[in-house]
Amino acid sequence: MRAMYDLLKQNSKIWDLFSRREEYCPEKLDEHGRFLFAESFLKKASEPEVSRYLVEHGMKVEFPENRTFAVCLTHDMDDIYPPLSHSLLSSAFCLKNLDFRGLEFQFLWKFRGAGYSPYLNFSEIMDLEEDFGAKSSFYFIASSKDPKRFRYDIEDLEGSLGEISDRGWEAGLHGGYYSYNDSRALKREKERLEAILGKKVLGFRNHYLRFKTPETWEMLADAGFGYDSTFGFSDSIGFRNGMCHPFRPYNLTEGREIGILEIPLTVMDVALFKAFGSFEEAWKCTKDLIDTTARFNGVITLLWHNFVFGCSFRKDWIKLYEKALQYCSEKGAWMTSGEEIYRWWENESRV
Repeated sequence: MRAMYDLLKQNSKIWDLFSRREEYCPEKLDEHGRFLFAESFLKKASEPEVSRYLVEHGMKVEFPENRTFAVCLTHDMDDIYPPLSHSLLSSAFCLKNLDFRGLEFQFLWKFRGAGYSPYLNFSEIMDLEEDFGAKSSFYFIASSKDPKRFRYDIEDLEGSLGEISDRGWEAGLHGGYYSYNDSRALKREKERLEAILGKKVLGFRNHYLRFKTPETWEMLADAGFGYDSTFGFSDSIGFRNGMCHPFRPYNLTEGREIGILEIPLTVMDVALFKAFGSFEEAWKCTKDLIDTTARFNGVITLLWHNFVFGCSFRKDWIKLYEKALQYCSEKGAWMTSGEEIYRWWENESRV
């Protein structure tokens, strides 16, 4: 990695973008302590300027089976049981569309038992991805603290976690709201999830995309995670530090590499549909980012929450995810989990 850092340092603008120098002393954060795209010096995040620079200076990237680019598919498990707000929105949608069967389904699970929750849909998501020869990562909360409501006890999902692992998908940690800057909390949550899985947890993404540069990376490395995939914008989509490739972060304060791989987040469903009101606009933007990533033999990371697949009022979001899978499959992408990308990247030499 030193060769890559030395190359990037030759261009101060590129180096500052890659290292996110402006995030070391941010002037403004949102109510969740997040650095926002709106506050960034970036005029646009749709072009991976740092990756472009590296490719133009000789970086070669290869993927399994001669694939030209990769798609990291991910899902954050924010909720396992629909909160009242979701149930009401789904019910209103069903009434509007005279979908009485769907209306019944939104509440029937409460009488049949928690095991029938529409958000316990991991098997359906895996089946969908398997149809396209893809795998993905599911990030689970193992924290008992949350600013809004009780989420779930990870111990109740032992069977689901076993199925995910047995099928070859990844179960990673969705760090608690208060954990992104608490080293001890990160370690406790990791150990709690590992006790249920019966194996080491490699992947991480924090709840609400809370992140502090570079401290969160340092804490994750210290806790023993292999990779993080939090590094994206909560209020926008695109390439936060100009990279459409995994990378080892650099600590500007201490002048050294940080011992964790970052697989940057590119497109989050919530931010995408907040920025683009229509399906057509959202798809055009997603397609452009896919094409850009493919042009630089990079990795594009998609985040679709599991609740989307259990909500009647998110049909367009499901449709877009399916369209992205179809499009990437046709382009010959390697569509897989963060864990598999991490293992591949760590075993390959770059620059």
